[in-house]
Amino acid sequence: MGKIYNEITSELTSWVQKQHVFFVATAPSAAGHINCSPKGLDSLRILTPQTVAYADLTGSGAETIAHIRDNGRIVLMFCAFEGPPKIVRFHGTGETVLPGTTLWKELAPKMHLKPSTRAIILIHVSRISDSCGYGVPIMPFVEDRDVIDRWVETKGIENLSAYRREKNARSIDGLPTAEFE
Repeated sequence: MGKIYNEITSELTSWVQKQHVFFVATAPSAAGHINCSPKGLDSLRILTPQTVAYADLTGSGAETIAHIRDNGRIVLMFCAFEGPPKIVRFHGTGETVLPGTTLWKELAPKMHLKPSTRAIILIHVSRISDSCGYGVPIMPFVEDRDVIDRWVETKGIENLSAYRREKNARSIDGLPTAEFE
């Protein structure tokens, strides 16, 4: 049923680009909380057959960034909610790319960034696999939410840095995240 791929093929790329949501999972090295977060809003880009990146938006926490800083391990999972059943996973190591860095300047033009983007998560993919997805329900896509955009408008883009320093400095287990501006 499942298949292992040597690289992200053009067929996988085409399929992944049609998915409206994907999930990111990370975990700390020591005992602590495993994190799994849904992502969407056209945030993912496949950069090479072994490299992907997504725009990491300001949120109530920063678990992925803390776990990447701790051990780098990350997995992305994509599910077909429409069409034939399928699940695809990209396992690898992540890197947090912050605004103002050389790598940010290289990656940013390739990404769909929003005013709420706090980082780009760059993933060096080491294992690519698919599985059946027979248990995933069919759920037609209606539309992307605009809640984060409205939240930023209300909060004010000039206040995001302070919010990140206050709310995103540590994971729920107390691990440090990043030095947000």
